[in-house]
This record gives sequence, structure tokens and C-alpha cells, in this order.
Amino acid sequence: MTILVTGAGGFIGRALVSSLLTDNDGPAITCVDVVPQPDDLVHPRVVWVRGGLDDGGTLDQASRAGPDCVYHLASVPGALAEADPALGRRVNLDASLDLFDRLAASPGRARVVYASSIAVYGAMSREPVGVATPTQPLITYGTHKRMVELALADHTRRGNLSGIALRLPGIVARPPSASGFGSAFMSDLIHALVSGRRYVCPVGPDATAWWLSVATVIENLRHAARLDVTGVVQVPALHHSVGEIIAAMTEVTDVKPEIAFEPDERIEGVFGNFPPLDIKRELALGFRHDVTTADLIRKAVAGSGVI
Repeated sequence: MTILVTGAGGFIGRALVSSLLTDNDGPAITCVDVVPQPDDLVHPRVVWVRGGLDDGGTLDQASRAGPDCVYHLASVPGALAEADPALGRRVNLDASLDLFDRLAASPGRARVVYASSIAVYGAMSREPVGVATPTQPLITYGTHKRMVELALADHTRRGNLSGIALRLPGIVARPPSASGFGSAFMSDLIHALVSGRRYVCPVGPDATAWWLSVATVIENLRHAARLDVTGVVQVPALHHSVGEIIAAMTEVTDVKPEIAFEPDERIEGVFGNFPPLDIKRELALGFRHDVTTADLIRKAVAGSGVI
């Protein structure tokens, strides 16, 4: 068995590869990213291919081994894709379709776990949201994610691939940087709370979002690879307001936060008005969230490297 991980140098990809390397006598892992191989991922089982998926040579190297399992995580994040739609299309859409075509032409039937996004939903009512909710993406990133979901489903229907698309919510706590994710305030808030520094939050305390730690994301990705299910999955997450997260952070860390709220109508409108999730099917399939808010906070802080 061989594994391919695209976007292996990113926040989720790096954590996923680290998890895969904990398996004794695990398979070889081909990792693809535009960044150099991190020191902590140098391992006899890892082959690092440096390059973008929008480069044909990189795609050839990535798919040459005919991987049995593929975690397709690479993407241009939402804000950057919106600012540079040509780049977003080249990486998020065209490169994904080219990757699937190469995998479909390989011997066997690769299991493909695709990191999709809740951005496919677009504007939401107050009704619970799940995979049966109509998709009406409001940004280019979400549009491309939905198009790739459909392409993966078509390859699966044709028998070329065995695909499952996981719609991921806000993952915390991403490294503090200009990540290009509109939901970056969720991670920035946690970093500020842990460090005790003042933070100006671009959404109000009553703004609601779906929260999931990177550790639990990795568990769900690996579960999806083992599961004999295809199609789209809404990854479970906790539904909390920003105020509830601040209260839980204060309780878990004993830090007295200094938070100022200056809501940005655009950010709050897209990322701060989420209804509950309809995830009964996903929980029955063995996918999971962080169970409690305290559990979420502890994992988010541990996974962020801030303490």
C-alpha cells in the first residue's frame, strides 16, 4: 500500500503526515507541497515532492507510484482565491481535476479523501445544515470546492476512484499568519486569549460558528480513508458563539482576556452566522467532533504550538 498526501506542508497536512508516521510498519507516503520538507517530516517512509499541483511535472511525480490512498488537502485559501481567481481556479479546480484523471488512469481504484469546505453552502437560513442542504456558494473558493466534489462523485460512479469528500468547518488553532482564510479570526482569537494580548475581534460576541480542533480533523480524515462509504460528508463540529469560546478559554486557561469587538459586516455575514449542524448520519458513521468545549480548547491550544 502507498499513500499520497497533497498539501502535506500545510497546517492540516503536516499534522496528518505526523499521525500516519506513528503507525508501526506503515506504508510509504508521497508528500506534495510547494514548501520545503519540514525537518519533523524527514523519515525513511516519506518521499517529498516539492512543487505545485498546477505543474504537470509535479502531478506526474505525485501519481507515478499509483497510490492506494490519497488525501487531497492542497488548495489556495478562500480570501486569496477571491483576490486572485485565476490562481484559485488553477490550483483548486484545474489541478484537482487533473489529479483525479491521473489517479483514475492508474491501476487499481484509489481511495480518495478530499478536503472540501463548508464554503459550498453559501448563504444559510437558521435551519440546521447538512449534506442535504442546497449548495449556493458565495465565493470562488466554495464554488470550486463544490465542482471538485461533483467531479470526484462522477469518477466514483464510473468506478475509477472511490471518493469521499469531507466538508471541513473552521479548524483551530491555525498558526497566526496571513492565512487567507476568512475564518482566521477563530484561530487568532485563541492565540490572543492564550498569550493574554489584546485582540480586536471582527465579529461580535453573539456570532456563531462551527469549531473543530486539528487533532479531531485528523481522526476524521483517517476514519474516512478506512470507511467503505462514498459521497459527501459533513464533518461534525461544535456550534458555539464567540462569547462561549471566550468563556471556555477563560475557564480552561485562567487568562483574563482583553477583547474588543469591532464587527466587520462582510466577515460576520459569511463566517459568524452559522446555524446548528445536522450530523446524525455522520455520527452514526463514526465521524466525531470534540465532544465538549473544554476538550476543543485543550486540543486547539495543544495543536497550535502557542503553549
